[in-house]
Amino acid sequence: MHKILIVTIALLSCCGHIAQAAEDVQAGARTKRTRASKYLETGGQRKLDVLYKHVSGQDLHLDLYYPTNNRADQCPVVIFTHGGGWAAGSRYKAATGSFESVFLQLVEEGFAVAPVTYRLAKADSNVAMRDCVIDCKDAIRFLSKNNKALKIDPKRIYVMGDSAGGHIAQMLLLSSPESLPGDPALAEATYRMVAGVSWYGPCDFEKTALFNHDNRPDFRDRFGPRILGSDSGPQDKLARYREMSPINYLAPTSPPLLMIQGDKDSTIPVKHAYYMQEKARAVQAPVEILIVKNSGHNWKSVGDDIEPSRQVIVERTVQFFVDHL
Repeated sequence: MHKILIVTIALLSCCGHIAQAAEDVQAGARTKRTRASKYLETGGQRKLDVLYKHVSGQDLHLDLYYPTNNRADQCPVVIFTHGGGWAAGSRYKAATGSFESVFLQLVEEGFAVAPVTYRLAKADSNVAMRDCVIDCKDAIRFLSKNNKALKIDPKRIYVMGDSAGGHIAQMLLLSSPESLPGDPALAEATYRMVAGVSWYGPCDFEKTALFNHDNRPDFRDRFGPRILGSDSGPQDKLARYREMSPINYLAPTSPPLLMIQGDKDSTIPVKHAYYMQEKARAVQAPVEILIVKNSGHNWKSVGDDIEPSRQVIVERTVQFFVDHL
């Protein structure tokens, strides 16, 4: 009888944990759907799940958070491109951690913020890295085409992203609006990029040594399949690598770029920031870099506290946009 009672209690306890876990999952989903609850506390206006494009059977959406202060009739807008190796992640990242801190400050400074969903270059899909970039460019083209209804200024477009999203942000900033065409319905839209920030994003895929953080002799290129996709042959490799390398679009007339990288990052090594700075100086392009000491990917500390702190990184990011408003 005691054994039966113990088993029954254990089962009830287990069921309770399962029910609690299910409740936690549902609560997490509700939290995700809230999207920047602190923003809502300010009374700020927003438009959620704005459909900007339908491609390959998939609806792609963006969210728009309008300025809470200093709002103009047509707002400057910061496009947010999330990280995740071009194969994972979501635009809801904008409502978490340091990203939320950045964007809450930006809406107070008079910017709108637009986190974007793009197709993901998963192994079982036909999506390549260039499709991720094209989708995000189409999101900007959509905002430009509908600027009056959405009250967005197409001549004041900014961009920010982290990791893979940092790469996409660089591509959006530096490549011309006409390059990498996507949805024909958006082809006539025009816009002007003003400035951008890349958190630990890569700048060059052709120079694969930039990804070899410890200079190991057996280093292998791990991003090739995502760059090439399933519809490219070996003859397309060099062209695709160059097309997806933001460094190749640098020019004296490029909009200002701030690259922030961790000096202990083994995913996207700090070499990228130094190499981008070197190329920028050679062509006289406006690129600034901020190197975060003791920092791995995602500002994770390695061996000691990161320097500068996350708060300083956030403040520097916001100030860069404000300086170019």
